Amino acid sequence: MKPLLVLSATERWRLLLGEAAQQPLSSGLGGAGDIQAMAMDRALAWLYGRDAPDGQGGDGGEATDRLDRHGGAGASQLSVPEWINEIHTLFPKETIERLERDAIERYGIDEVVTNPEVLERATPNPALLQAVMRTKHLMNPQVLAMARQLVAKVVAELIEKLAKEVQRSFSGTRKRQQLSTRGSLSQFAARETLLRNLKHYDQRGQRLLIEKPLFYVNTRRSLLPWQVFLLVDQSGSMVSSVIHSAVTASCLWALPGVKTHLVAFDTDVVDLTDSEQDPVDVLMRVQLGGGTDIGKAVAYAAGQIEAPRRAIVVIISDFYEGAAEHVLVSQVRALCAQGTQVLGLAALDEKANPDFDRVLAGKLADAGAHIAAMTPGQLAAWLAEKLG
Repeated sequence: MKPLLVLSATERWRLLLGEAAQQPLSSGLGGAGDIQAMAMDRALAWLYGRDAPDGQGGDGGEATDRLDRHGGAGASQLSVPEWINEIHTLFPKETIERLERDAIERYGIDEVVTNPEVLERATPNPALLQAVMRTKHLMNPQVLAMARQLVAKVVAELIEKLAKEVQRSFSGTRKRQQLSTRGSLSQFAARETLLRNLKHYDQRGQRLLIEKPLFYVNTRRSLLPWQVFLLVDQSGSMVSSVIHSAVTASCLWALPGVKTHLVAFDTDVVDLTDSEQDPVDVLMRVQLGGGTDIGKAVAYAAGQIEAPRRAIVVIISDFYEGAAEHVLVSQVRALCAQGTQVLGLAALDEKANPDFDRVLAGKLADAGAHIAAMTPGQLAAWLAEKLG
């Protein structure tokens, strides 16, 4: 890759301002730098020019936007693949990811993930993963296969990050009150050993004789058999929660003594437990959109519970119930009455931004459920506390 152009502060402002700049970028650069700066200007105009009065209204449906930002290069006529190629050669990695994210989230340019040429160039990141999930039903087999590879890369990164948090939450703690006369160097209880052997202090030689070294006893959590149900609302607005639920289920699957059930729902209920070892398969099977029947999903989980007092039902939803609310509330109340713990998660993404029906969530809380907004790591810690 050729070196990136180093722009002055003034030139960066001109790129930022676009048509509002008083001087074109062609002023004062010269040579290859002039051409590269104008290409950067054109790439930014292709995307952000949609907000301009003369743009295409931000519909994201056209592959070209005829915009003139006074750069002297004429109209910006780029296809989506050409735009991807441009930004990958013109901008640093952080800027590329931001541009791709804005193309998908701000302007809805779904061709970014439905064109094989684009997918070959796309940087795997959560925004692209979400776009794949939203558009995979439009993809032909060739594009779908490539999209699956992209999904796998993003999921692998998410699992690597979350697995450490899950392991830390469930690894147990060292109980210092339990001591032994045997142990390894890493378990040596220095303070307790000194206190217990002070009576053997040799005043003449000014040294402490240790007759009985002490060591901490390392203990790990021993988990009784538990069932954890992750009920995931698969409406379009819950795409981030679906992604992180699949990753969380995969991490929880390997825990000893814990049977994790992954269930996706809209107005229907789909049990994805058989695929939770492969979160990529889960995400490629989920169908986003449709109505919402939380009560049906809770009823399904209730029918799968083997030991009520060793079961946890986690409802991941925005709680905008499309069915009768009183049915859902009565089901949650019945679960809590039999000793099952119910957790309602208003958000399950890395930012934990809650957006939910607070009235219904309040009714569920009154029925005995815990209501919270947690990241996947926080959910793992919460589960570890309840299961320990």
